[in-house]
Amino acid sequence: QVHLVESGGGSVQAGGSLRLSCEVSGVTYDRYCMGWFRQAPGKERDGVAIIYSSDGSTYYDQSVLDRFTTSQDNAKKTLYLQMDSLKPEDTAMYYCAATTTYGRCTWDTAAYTYWGQGTQVAVSS
Repeated sequence: QVHLVESGGGSVQAGGSLRLSCEVSGVTYDRYCMGWFRQAPGKERDGVAIIYSSDGSTYYDQSVLDRFTTSQDNAKKTLYLQMDSLKPEDTAMYYCAATTTYGRCTWDTAAYTYWGQGTQVAVSS
């Protein structure tokens, strides 16, 4: 049974930093994608960052390039999202998600089978 638990959210002023964590359990298939997604009130859920387990490749949405960094600790089975230079527009509920794949990772939220409950990030000006 795959289970994802996010943590590390909070309230911060613009320019500040946060590090989100996602503890993963129950994943046995080695080829998988792990992703960070966010959803603000009244907005659709959009991809933020993705990491591919097979080679460690990472991908970022244009809005967070050079500010956010995702990484994985295989021993701890934990996914991280380091968020620097936060902006008010980054305010959202952040979710981690996982899916197995036979190809490359996708930005499509519908393709991700397992989701955490989310952690709130609020950035004030």
